[in-house]
Amino acid sequence: MQKSNKLRLVLIMMLAVVMIFAACGGPSNGNDVNDASVAQGNNPEQSENQDAAEGNADAAEDSSEQEQAVQEEPEEPAEPPVEPSVEQDIPSLKDVYADYFPIGAAIEPHQTTGLVSELLKKHVNMIVAENSMKPSSIQPQEGNFVWTNADKLVNFAKENGMQIRFHTLVWHNQVPNWFFLDEDRKPMVDETDPEKREANKQLLLQRLETHVRTIVERYKDDIKYWDVVNEVVEPGDPGGIRNSPWYQITGTEFIETAFRVAREAGGPDIKLYINDYGTDGVRKRDIIYDLVKEMLDKGVPIDGVGHQTHISIHGPTVASIIDSMKKFAELGLDNIVTELDMSLYSWNDRSDFGDKIPDHILMKQAERYQQLFEAFKENTDILSEVTLWGISDKHTWLTGFPIQRVGEAPLLFDKNFHAKPAYWGVVDPSKLEDMKNQ
Repeated sequence: MQKSNKLRLVLIMMLAVVMIFAACGGPSNGNDVNDASVAQGNNPEQSENQDAAEGNADAAEDSSEQEQAVQEEPEEPAEPPVEPSVEQDIPSLKDVYADYFPIGAAIEPHQTTGLVSELLKKHVNMIVAENSMKPSSIQPQEGNFVWTNADKLVNFAKENGMQIRFHTLVWHNQVPNWFFLDEDRKPMVDETDPEKREANKQLLLQRLETHVRTIVERYKDDIKYWDVVNEVVEPGDPGGIRNSPWYQITGTEFIETAFRVAREAGGPDIKLYINDYGTDGVRKRDIIYDLVKEMLDKGVPIDGVGHQTHISIHGPTVASIIDSMKKFAELGLDNIVTELDMSLYSWNDRSDFGDKIPDHILMKQAERYQQLFEAFKENTDILSEVTLWGISDKHTWLTGFPIQRVGEAPLLFDKNFHAKPAYWGVVDPSKLEDMKNQ
C-alpha cells in the first residue's frame, strides 16, 4: 500500500513536469514544422516567385536609375540645319566654260536681289526671263505695254555684264485672249465667212506686228538674242504644226510675220531663233527642219534653232541631242540650248523621293550632266549657248509638273544654293570619284 502511494506520487510529478515543459514551447512533431514552414511562406514555388518578384523589383529599380542617369546626361546636340549660302571657294561655271560658250539661267524678277542674285552673279553670264517677257506679261491688254519686270531683268543683266536672250515674242500659252477676238469681240476661230476670216487674219497679223515691233525697238540695243516663236510644232496635230489659234487663223503666216518684223525692227545684228522642246526626237526634229527650210527658202530671217532640252536622268541619249543639232547645222543654222534641266524621274513615273533623294540617283544625274557637257564642248562649232531653266533646286517648274513633287532636283545647285554632284560633273568630274569613295 505504501509502495502504491509512492508510485502514484512519482507519476503525478512526472506528469506535472511534462505539462510544464509543453507550456514552455518544447519541440513539436515534424508535421508541425512543415506546416509552420508553409505558414511562414517558405514553399519552394512561392519562394521562387518571390525571388523573381524581388529580382524584377530590383531590375526595375536599376532600370529606373539607368533611365534617370540617361535623362540626366546631356543629350548630344542635333545637327544644325544647313544654311543657304553662296560657296565662293568653288569654280565659277561661266569661267570654266569661258572658252566654249556662255552659261545662262532662266530667272524671275525677284531673283535679281538677295542671296540667289549673288549665286547668279558668280556663275552665269547670260539670263533669260522665265515668264516676265511672255506676251501676257508685256501686253496684257491691247496697247497697254507693261515694262516693269522686263526692264528689271534687262537692267540686272547690264549691271552685271551679262547677256540676255528674249523669251518669247510668240507662244500659244501665256498669250492674252484679246489677240484672237475680232472687232466685235467675238472669237476669230469661230468665224466661217471667208471674207471675215481673211479680215480677221489681217487684224491678228497687224496686232502681232505691233507687239513684236514695239518690243524689239525698245530692247534692240540691250538684247541680241531673241526667241521669236516658241513651240509651234506638234507632231500629233494635222500637218505637224500646233493647232493653236495663231495657226487656225493665219496658217504659218504668223511665223513669217514675227521673224520679218523682228528683223526690220532690230536690224541685222540681232539673232532670231525658233525654239522648241523634244527636238531630239526624230519625228519632231524633221518637222521643224522642214518648216525652217521652207521659211528660209522664202527668205524668212531665221538664224538658229533653240533646243529646250528638258530631259531626265533616264533619257534621251546624248547622241540624239547632238545629232539633232548637226542636222540643223546643215542648213547653216546656229544651235543653242535654251531651257536645260534634268529631272530625276522618267515621264511616266509618278513617284516622289520626298526629302531624301538617294545618293545614287544624284550621282547618276551627275554622270549624265558630265556626258552632256562633254558633248557640248566637243561641238562648239555648231553650238553657241547653254542656258539652264533655273539656277538652283529651290526654284524649278518641275516641282509642279507633271505632278506636285517635293523630291525633284533638276539643276546644278541644291535648295541651299550649294553645289551638287551634278555641278562637279560639269566643272570637275574627278570630284565624282572622290564622292563615290566617301
